[in-house]
Amino acid sequence: MKKFYFLLAFFCSILLHSQERYFINSDTRLYTSANTSNFLGYFKYGAQVQLLSENLNGWYKVQADNLTEGYVPGKFISKSLNASDIKTTDPENPIIFGGDNYHGSNHLFVLAAGLKARSLPDKNSKIREILFTGDPVTIDYLPKNEDEWVNISGSFDPEYARFTLRKFVGKRPDMKVLLKDFDNLNVENIADRKTISERIVELAWNSDKTTLLPAYQRYYEVIKQLNDPKLLADTELNMAIARGLMKSKKAEEIFAFTKKAEFSLKGTKTRSLYLSQTELVKIFGKPTKKANVSDECGIYLSDLFYYYPDLEVSVDEKKNQAEIVKVFINENNKLIINANSILDNSISEKAFIEKYGTYIEASLKSPHKYSIVMEDSQFRLEFKDGKLFSVEIFFYC
Repeated sequence: MKKFYFLLAFFCSILLHSQERYFINSDTRLYTSANTSNFLGYFKYGAQVQLLSENLNGWYKVQADNLTEGYVPGKFISKSLNASDIKTTDPENPIIFGGDNYHGSNHLFVLAAGLKARSLPDKNSKIREILFTGDPVTIDYLPKNEDEWVNISGSFDPEYARFTLRKFVGKRPDMKVLLKDFDNLNVENIADRKTISERIVELAWNSDKTTLLPAYQRYYEVIKQLNDPKLLADTELNMAIARGLMKSKKAEEIFAFTKKAEFSLKGTKTRSLYLSQTELVKIFGKPTKKANVSDECGIYLSDLFYYYPDLEVSVDEKKNQAEIVKVFINENNKLIINANSILDNSISEKAFIEKYGTYIEASLKSPHKYSIVMEDSQFRLEFKDGKLFSVEIFFYC
């Protein structure tokens, strides 16, 4: 019941004050009361607040985006932001202002591995996203208390708001420091070695790819101590991915590699990624489903899609044309990149990485999924249970 009232209060608060949202026009702080130096946290220029009172002798009572209430001097509150705003900088404010090489707005970085971002400032609320060490996150208001919640979405909107604890965000982690911390640990301190090595691996994915293999080598030391067969296999695969990414081919080499790619569908080659509607129906028969898809970018041949158990196709019935969008790889279907590079359901994920690792793009956030770029699109390959499961054509908007 207590949780129900909390949620009700949260949404009611949003509704009551949704028309009273204002901006912070300079660095300032959220104070515990008017005319005091005691404060709860830091605002950065551009932060949104909801007014909870009229002007009180030069102060407003406001609500920050993490739902904390306090007071702000009236001179720092505006209905809108302007280029002429005089921004006073608070040297003690930890929030990084504006854009840098990592993020385009006010932000800090994730410090923990596998950080859960939640829909509400409540440890039992829905997990919206898993964040990794070194991920930049939008922060406009930062509580002073490290055990308080911080909104890392830059939005009051309940649909988009994401929360984590203050202690898990800060300045971007330093790889050299993490490596030194790991190397200084007693080899028998497996728990701490695992925690730090996980952070090292995640930060490496958010850094220069040349740091990936050294990161995984340290992590692998710990996994061997744990003697977990699945973790060992996964780590060995990731080390192979790291080796490939460190030696990535140049874009023109990859374009040349994929230039003549085509599918073989039930023994019929598709002549690149296209075929006629007549050929499509001849090979697969009538589709199990037809549907119109939203295509705001105009990237597909047509809004009309044919769905088969084996593939998904964009079809222009008037022009008798079909464009392959996704193929499920099985004993009948395969991707032929060239005469020496045929991807069918017999190729294992490990063998694929070992042979084509220098051609791929990969992400720790999408395990077992890889991209190979073409000039106007890319192949997205998904592996399941160690075997190639599907190939999707992703067209650039």
